[in-house]
Amino acid sequence: MRKNSGSAIIAVVVFVLLAVALVAVVIKVKMPVSTNSQVQPQVSLATTLPTATTTASPTPTPSPTPTLSPSPTPTPTKSPTPKPTATPIPVSTGPAGSGYSVKRVHTANGDFTVYIIGADLGSTKVIVDTASTSDCANNCPVLSLGEYVARNGAYAGVNGGYFCPATYDSCAGKTNSFDTLLMNKDKYYFNSANNVYSTNPAVIFQGGSIRFVRAAQEWGRDTGVDGVLSNYPMLVFNGSNLNPGGDSKMTSKGNRSFVANRGSMVFIGTVMNATVNDSAAALTVLQMDNALNLDSGGSTALWSGGYKLGPGRGLPNVILFKTK
Repeated sequence: MRKNSGSAIIAVVVFVLLAVALVAVVIKVKMPVSTNSQVQPQVSLATTLPTATTTASPTPTPSPTPTLSPSPTPTPTKSPTPKPTATPIPVSTGPAGSGYSVKRVHTANGDFTVYIIGADLGSTKVIVDTASTSDCANNCPVLSLGEYVARNGAYAGVNGGYFCPATYDSCAGKTNSFDTLLMNKDKYYFNSANNVYSTNPAVIFQGGSIRFVRAAQEWGRDTGVDGVLSNYPMLVFNGSNLNPGGDSKMTSKGNRSFVANRGSMVFIGTVMNATVNDSAAALTVLQMDNALNLDSGGSTALWSGGYKLGPGRGLPNVILFKTK
């Protein structure tokens, strides 16, 4: 009986040892080993942290793409076309001849440009034409020099004597009128009554001759001539420069029209940028026998196959060249 009890005790001890070993194995499997060889408690999945709710960031609004304005195409700058240099007019040393010409005249007063038309009285008739058919005191008719030339079949012409332009305030009540003696192509004498004792100079055209008088009172009312026109001042008389002066209108610079002669040659034209004294000096150098000043400034007009100067304002009277 004692032998069997000892075997039983051994068997119990072996069983206990095996059970302990088994428990140790199970515990070892369930308990992970840390790298520090310390047993760390295993966190149960049931105690995991709550999942954070992710708030979506707003989608940024894209900035607008700027519209690029095209740069304007630069306009090329044109180089200014150089003006041609005018050929200087040579200084005239002799008398003017037939036809139209432009001369530069040297005088003691300076150099002056002269536009001039010459004609021989043997082949040219000189007439005086008027827009009015009789005396006119106010709002008188006027024509351009070109219109006078056309209606008379003339080939050249120049503005006539002084008158009262409609644009002058001082001419109110007597616009476009003139008060000097004049006989037109129709043999009508204008302003005859108030020029009986006129001391204003005059020029008389008759056939193949031309005559200048120092005062209109020296001339009667002969209608046998082709034309008569009185104006002032006389510039040259019998070859002598009269050195005319006068008021500010005479002594200021302007374009001075004239009628002149040398023998049987008759001349019409304009001295540019001159006083009446300058004009007399220039025409003396051009060897004129006689010369009479005509209207100037805004009335200046000269025609030879077309306008050489002007047309200027409308004119109540003119001097014309016609072929005989």
